[in-house]
Amino acid sequence: MQTESVLLQNLFVPCACRCRYCLLSWDGKPVGIPWERSAEFALRFRQWMQQNRPELQFSFTFGYAMEHPELPKALRFLREIGSPQAEFLQCDGMRMRNEAECEDLVQLLAAEGVKHLNFTFYGLEAYHDRFAGRKGDFAYLVRMIDCALKIGFELSAGIPLTHENAEDAAALVSLLREHGMKNIRCFVPHSEGRGISLEAVRFSQRDFDALPATVQGLINGQAYMSEAAWLEKGFHPMEKRMLLLSLTPENIARLEGQPFDETMAEMEALDEAYYGALPDMEELAALYGDPQNDRWYGQRDLLYHYQRRYIAEKGLRLYDVTDERQSGSRRY
Repeated sequence: MQTESVLLQNLFVPCACRCRYCLLSWDGKPVGIPWERSAEFALRFRQWMQQNRPELQFSFTFGYAMEHPELPKALRFLREIGSPQAEFLQCDGMRMRNEAECEDLVQLLAAEGVKHLNFTFYGLEAYHDRFAGRKGDFAYLVRMIDCALKIGFELSAGIPLTHENAEDAAALVSLLREHGMKNIRCFVPHSEGRGISLEAVRFSQRDFDALPATVQGLINGQAYMSEAAWLEKGFHPMEKRMLLLSLTPENIARLEGQPFDETMAEMEALDEAYYGALPDMEELAALYGDPQNDRWYGQRDLLYHYQRRYIAEKGLRLYDVTDERQSGSRRY
């Protein structure tokens, strides 16, 4: 398994939404540390990596949302250390703004070098607001899109498809097109974090077949397909990994005093202990695969589905490296 990159994160910014499939299981309590302390650590870590592991990519990010209390200062720092979040900003979960405030925000972002804004829409307005847990969220995102287009931002929108919202997908895509959104992708939401709550309404082959071609074409058919199709086609090899280091009040003092090579080894050991305790994708598919199942998955999500079954059946107690609230890894 080849380590390709390191992502350092600080989940210290509250999110204004409470989405049903939140990857980070946002519950209103940030798990990160003060920004300045995390930035100092990030700068030292990046300098060490440039000198000792220059072949690896390094990124530093913050969350749960991008509503940083000192956003211009944070963006400048991210730009200085070459972190992608300096140019690509996800607008979900930021505080609600009126039109004038949206215009001020996009002007600020443009001035600080942000080039691309990304938005997530869970359905048409009423459904989206219920899903996101915030009345008015849909209208706010559309308002941001309208303001951002005026000054030439690159924009993209994602639509997570479930059985519940599939019949509204065409109308949603049409509405977004009317507001100038050219880059739209539809995808099948994961079941990590609070996404497990969507299992009962997981998108299926029948849902796909009922979509108009204009929406079907927005789904990456190599990345998402039914379990039956995955089992027939086979799986992509996973030979690389990203290491994730999440800074928390519980680990920051130890990490600050620990050599970075030990930190790297520690993260790789977490990854290897987790995956070493589980069969590989093909073995899990042989144990649990259902060649009749028409529900759709991404490969990583289907692997996660099988792994959960194996862990439960064997009664294993493993540190979960796939829980992106904490330090771990992502294989691909």
